[in-house]
Amino acid sequence: MADLTVLPVPSGDSVLGLLPRLRAVLDGTAEPVLPVPADDDRERRRLADALSPGTPAEPGTAMVLATSGSTGTPKGALLGAAALRASAAATHARLGGPGQWLLALPAHHIAGMQVVLRSLAAGHEPAVVDVSTGFDPAHLVRAVASMSGPRRYTSLVPTQMVKALDRPDAVAALASLDAVLLGGAATPAPVLDRALAAGITVVRTYGMSETCGGCVYDGVPLDGVTVGLEADGRVRLGGPTLANGYRGMPDHPAFAEAGWFRTDDLGRLQGDRLQILGRADDAITTGGLTVVPRVVEDAVAGIDGVSECVVVGVPDPRLGERVGALVVLRPGVELSPESLRAAVADALGPAAAPRQVLFVDALPARGPGKVDRAAARTTLVACGPTE
Repeated sequence: MADLTVLPVPSGDSVLGLLPRLRAVLDGTAEPVLPVPADDDRERRRLADALSPGTPAEPGTAMVLATSGSTGTPKGALLGAAALRASAAATHARLGGPGQWLLALPAHHIAGMQVVLRSLAAGHEPAVVDVSTGFDPAHLVRAVASMSGPRRYTSLVPTQMVKALDRPDAVAALASLDAVLLGGAATPAPVLDRALAAGITVVRTYGMSETCGGCVYDGVPLDGVTVGLEADGRVRLGGPTLANGYRGMPDHPAFAEAGWFRTDDLGRLQGDRLQILGRADDAITTGGLTVVPRVVEDAVAGIDGVSECVVVGVPDPRLGERVGALVVLRPGVELSPESLRAAVADALGPAAAPRQVLFVDALPARGPGKVDRAAARTTLVACGPTE
């Protein structure tokens, strides 16, 4: 049984030096690896402490991909080479054929790693945008211009799309691609509408490290992927892209049923399409009523001038929790908390209207573009009620 080996993943073009080793991982001929950021010693130590490199890997493991670890100790999804290949093949089949990919996400996370692996599976070297100091749409434009594949793809998170949409040259570059996968977080409806109106072929993805990344595209599972709902609406996923469990956690309840992964997300099926309603533990109980943050976020995002928002429950001595919102406005827009609250109340009723609204320059983030809800809650608690 081979030991799990640390794989430091650099930023920018230096990641291309890993391609021979990642080809071997994809082929199933390399020792199992644990990708970690090469330029973040603290994160490397955190992942090493949690996932025990240098000790034997579980049988059938090609790569251990850390979950984003929003709470507590990160878990490591045990990904086999066959699952990684199945994910790449199913993605290309859905998008219209193999192609070259543009890496604009950190490659030690599943979304960025899959960009590299898909490009390798298609026989291409990926194009790269260095995001070590943040996402610059100008660098995206240059990288897209360098691509030569018969078909060209990229993956972005919604915050990157928001930045790109404010630059006509970046919009034109993205519109020239055969598909832009958008995932990692919920895409606000106005952002999606702007991108589609600009001619960008957006494909919204849903998935996680435990499913080799995105496995449901625009609500429809990839070929071979199965979706189920439990009695409480919790989403289950199965199929050939599924991880073999968690590193060092053979009895974890998320993998208790053979062939299935039990997510923490709530969803509903509309025909053959899956709609994600949000995480089960994000629901807000305010004054005895339940408010789903995702629904409120969609309503806030639909207000003219709003760029992004996150809605969370904030402890409240009278209501138990109050609905709070961090909101990013588009440049030059002015909006009062009262008018925002009134718009949401009109759309969803007064219980869903945020009692606390704070306008910020950017939403707190963790991992590859995921909104840090815990940090948002901490910020709102520190600021106190605005109603």
